[in-house]
Amino acid sequence: MNDNNAVKAPEPDDKKNAYLLLFYKDEILVEVQNGGWRIPALGAVPLSRTEAAAQYIGEWAGKRYYGANINEKPEFPGLTFVRLKQLSQHTLKEYWPVAFRAYHLLNWLKNNRFCGRCGQAMQLVVQGQEQSLNCTSCSNIVYPRISPAIIVAVFKEDQILLAHASRFPPGRYSVIAGFVEPGETMENCVRRELREEVGLEVDNIQYFGSQPWPFPDSLMIAFTANYVSGQIAVDHSEILTADWFSAHTLPEIPEKGTISRQLIDWFLHQQQPPGQIGTNHHSQD
Repeated sequence: MNDNNAVKAPEPDDKKNAYLLLFYKDEILVEVQNGGWRIPALGAVPLSRTEAAAQYIGEWAGKRYYGANINEKPEFPGLTFVRLKQLSQHTLKEYWPVAFRAYHLLNWLKNNRFCGRCGQAMQLVVQGQEQSLNCTSCSNIVYPRISPAIIVAVFKEDQILLAHASRFPPGRYSVIAGFVEPGETMENCVRRELREEVGLEVDNIQYFGSQPWPFPDSLMIAFTANYVSGQIAVDHSEILTADWFSAHTLPEIPEKGTISRQLIDWFLHQQQPPGQIGTNHHSQD
């Protein structure tokens, strides 16, 4: 998200001509129009008390956005719920930054209603871009939680390492990922995750790009690396199976729009004939 599209600090509480990011679990409400999707206007969603309960998310691309969670899934004419991750595959890809921000902030607010230190109710405080929950009893301050995680594509000559994780649907393979531990650098996390999950050693670890992933609160930092040594030995806990794949033997891979798919697509691009291969390693703007 560039500076022109950055989510701005909250404006005065004026909800006219605003838009609603309404979530049911991991689904978001969209308006169906001419075969495409768009985020509905706040006033177009006939939900009692939704407008009053909606949390201001920010201004993006010149429009004001509010967000809210609901516990039951209603039906509205001309409106439908779609999985939030599907935005990258349809006409709403440009809404990813503000939709992901809303989903992240709403879950953070829901999970931090009371102070973890003294148990008293927390109060939302907004200062410019910064949002925090403050305890008026013990002065504890809680900021939105962001959990950094690495995701890495490992290359061995003209092959890429792909693995089937226990949480994946049948047949789905992707690159290796894992959370950064306290006191650990991103690069050391790459080495540790590959050593623990598939028994491999790598070098030439290079930054690729990043993507917010609020399921529930991750920031995915992507890398590429080159195979050095080791035989694939999966842990049979997080990773059930893994193998080397060429551009012509790929299994089912993640959907477009995800940073994992961008890593795989970059690998495929590098397998093109000489003279057609781009040199830009970074796929995120």
